Amino acid sequence: MERFYIITNTLKDKDYKITQEIQTYIEQNGGECILSEKDGDGHILPESIPKDVDCALVLGGDGTMIRAARELGEHSIPLLGINLGTLGYLAEVEVKDLKDALTFLLQGKPDIEERMMIEGTVEHVVKDVAINDIVLTRQGGLRIVQFAVYVNGILLNTYLADGLIISTPTGSTGYNLSAGGPVVEPTASIFVLTPICSHALNTSSIVLSAKDRIEIEVCRGRYGREEHVLLNFDGTDGIPLVTGNRVCIQKAKATTKLVKLSKESFMKTMRKKMKGN
Repeated sequence: MERFYIITNTLKDKDYKITQEIQTYIEQNGGECILSEKDGDGHILPESIPKDVDCALVLGGDGTMIRAARELGEHSIPLLGINLGTLGYLAEVEVKDLKDALTFLLQGKPDIEERMMIEGTVEHVVKDVAINDIVLTRQGGLRIVQFAVYVNGILLNTYLADGLIISTPTGSTGYNLSAGGPVVEPTASIFVLTPICSHALNTSSIVLSAKDRIEIEVCRGRYGREEHVLLNFDGTDGIPLVTGNRVCIQKAKATTKLVKLSKESFMKTMRKKMKGN
């Protein structure tokens, strides 16, 4: 690899100290760096994304990696996360190992791992993708909402719950895990549907094929009351929905490519990251 695109979370590297160290090291060893350009909200300017880079180095935590994956999804640029956060499932290189990692990138040929993404559409008006999850949650008062879930046009179940999580394997260690859902090997190709605080004794997560098409309808509340729900893609600001709205979810065409330097298994990594948490 020779050309690198550096994406920095300025809250984690405020003075660009680590960014500059990376840039200097790469350029001193024959590589080239391009620093990302962002708008006032911290989003990468689409027109500034280079087309001919070998790898994007993402400085931050898993949240920074998720944002980069969403914003670079259609560009097929492999991502390597430099962990300046806490757990760092996606951002796998620690600062203390930075020079070894950069040396390997410049001299070796790292493995590239593909992760599936999911796409959500609301009546052809709202359309977005996620690498972790698409979540519907109640808005407003502390009352449960009824959701009807259809798979390939057939009613699967109705849930009385605070919300629903539709997770990718990558996102299975996030909100899905906190809500009692299963952990999934991240290169698998499936959906996990997990209710949030379901008003039932035997409501478990359901695993579905990535070939399935999922539709979730916001149902009417008691006495015909209109319900209000928020739709989130990877934890972004909620998009308001009301009774009768349907969210269609399917596997996205875009994938996230992650540069893998470690030969550690996912199970070993998970055991280390979750220790004491």
